[in-house]
Amino acid sequence: MTGASVGTGRAIARRLATEGAAVVLADIDCVGGEQTRRMIRDAGGDARFIAADMCSETGIARMIDFAVTEAGGLDILVNNAGGGGHVPPHFPDATPAQWGALLDLNLRGPMLATQLAITAMQGRHGGVIVNVASTAGLGHRSYQSPEYGAAKAGLIRFTSSLTGLRERTNVRVVCIAPDWVGTERALRELAAMTGAQRATVPDPIPMAQFTDAVVELVRDDRLDGRVLVLLPGQSAQLLDQI
Repeated sequence: MTGASVGTGRAIARRLATEGAAVVLADIDCVGGEQTRRMIRDAGGDARFIAADMCSETGIARMIDFAVTEAGGLDILVNNAGGGGHVPPHFPDATPAQWGALLDLNLRGPMLATQLAITAMQGRHGGVIVNVASTAGLGHRSYQSPEYGAAKAGLIRFTSSLTGLRERTNVRVVCIAPDWVGTERALRELAAMTGAQRATVPDPIPMAQFTDAVVELVRDDRLDGRVLVLLPGQSAQLLDQI
């Protein structure tokens, strides 16, 4: 479980633990990661934490190796670490190093983690990889952070491109693309809005709906290379395969 220190990552990790998973928590934020580990342990779950930078090939490799050697193997990978699309400057004002780092976190990191996880899962009995994208990667509208939108679009297409991979590896790769989710940060942003601002913004997706959808992607063996879209006030919908 990458990006497990706060927000959606923490929520997914806690939900998977209640479903009986032994969870490996990975994050660059050690304080938040240890807090998530204690939350799961205090609730009777099984969790371990490893500090891992998802922009680092070495860090990602250490994370996968830790899951294999310390947690007994790897069956599920959730590529949740990401973000940065709300932090200026954005392309074209951002430097190549700035927008490149965002691409590394949101696209290259999940791609490398997927590649290494497939090898680890094949050594067992297969598994499932869930990539967490965003509706920022869908459609043709303008977007404040073009590099973030491009990274999430790439993650969506990367997932769908792996349709049929399980015939060779027994590993399914799927994706969830939510609009904004009701994390603590999102709720703080809502609370800080004026009445006029709030009237123009839809309610965020309830966290329970989001984590339910992730669990369904893990459970439903029929889903392979598919992308599940979550929009505010709507039921989850699978993206059409073109």
